[in-house]
Amino acid sequence: MRHPSAILSLRRQIERIGRRHRRSGGVLPFRIARIDARLPGGGLALGALHEVAGGGNGAIDGAAAALFAAGIAARTKGRVLWCVTQPDLFAPGLAQAGLAPERVIHVEAGDDRTVLACVEESLRHGGLGAVIGEVARLSMPASRRLQLAAEGSGTIGIALRRWRRQADAADFGQPTAARTRWRVSVLPSAPLPVPGLGRARWLVELIRVRAGESADFEVEACDATGRLALPSDLVHGSGAAEGRQRGVAG
Repeated sequence: MRHPSAILSLRRQIERIGRRHRRSGGVLPFRIARIDARLPGGGLALGALHEVAGGGNGAIDGAAAALFAAGIAARTKGRVLWCVTQPDLFAPGLAQAGLAPERVIHVEAGDDRTVLACVEESLRHGGLGAVIGEVARLSMPASRRLQLAAEGSGTIGIALRRWRRQADAADFGQPTAARTRWRVSVLPSAPLPVPGLGRARWLVELIRVRAGESADFEVEACDATGRLALPSDLVHGSGAAEGRQRGVAG
């Protein structure tokens, strides 16, 4: 069966890394004050599970969500395990978001169940900078196992939600044990004074954060170091860049 063999192969790859130290808690800041201020501790919790999805059901928003996750992983230390069910991981795109190909352990699994098993095993083992698993559905029991595994090792886990059917998208609204839940949508890039494409812009929505409040932010996409930036025309103005608090005036 593919499930046991995938786990065994995964164990062997991680063993070869030789980085078995366990990390205590902490955060990974975005280094954008308006975002970090919304997150307990001033950043994305390490040793925790986080969810990321595209704002729509299309490939463009889905790709933006993957690059957002890649930017987070790029700013961790060590190798990154990325587990998929579809062999469509685009290494040059990840590199543009700061995640170099030589850092990525790419695992192809047959279904969501196998992805979740591989992610849990990798999180429990530790020694990785981040573990990313692409899944359509994530139940509360499965997310609790991933959260506990991340807490035990200090490794950051990311459930990257991808849907092949419209019915699967509704699952994103169900509660999970993830510390944060993000949704990423593509916005028009800023016009340049010369013909060409400007740096991509995203609408990043913090849908849920434990012990915090939701907000959304207009940002420029991850650069080659995995960092987001506030658009220059919004930095000096008011409104969208301030991180709108959902359901709260101002």
